[in-house]
Amino acid sequence: MYICNHIMKKKITIINGPNLNLTGRREQALYGMKSFESFLDELKVKYNSIDLQYYQSNVEGELINKLHQVGFEQHGIVINAGGYTHTSVAMGDAIKAIETPCVEVHISNIMARESFRHQSYVAASCVGSIIGLGLKGYDLAIEFLIDYVPS
Repeated sequence: MYICNHIMKKKITIINGPNLNLTGRREQALYGMKSFESFLDELKVKYNSIDLQYYQSNVEGELINKLHQVGFEQHGIVINAGGYTHTSVAMGDAIKAIETPCVEVHISNIMARESFRHQSYVAASCVGSIIGLGLKGYDLAIEFLIDYVPS
């Protein structure tokens, strides 16, 4: 955190799961043509008053380790667990175990896809979910977390 004479910046981390490193290159009809890195640059400009961090991994344990690392010191986490959303009880448990509020985001509308994608092991541990709004979902999640005050 920034102390001294500066206002402490809110810290928000975006955590993306498997295959999201290929956003902009894979299944463009579902995920769009913009790379996540270029979108992240836009978010950092738009939200220059917050400390916006980013982490991506294709490995479940690394994602859980990152949640544990930032989950007690951030103001918010935006999580897209990718395919682990539908398979990983451990991802849901990791979110439940931390104090930082999380918002689940999915670029595609998982409810309009294969039936196995309708189950989220992450959603119940999050303060909310945003699905099917493309990359705009990340933007909306950040907006929500900036003003979020746990009840």
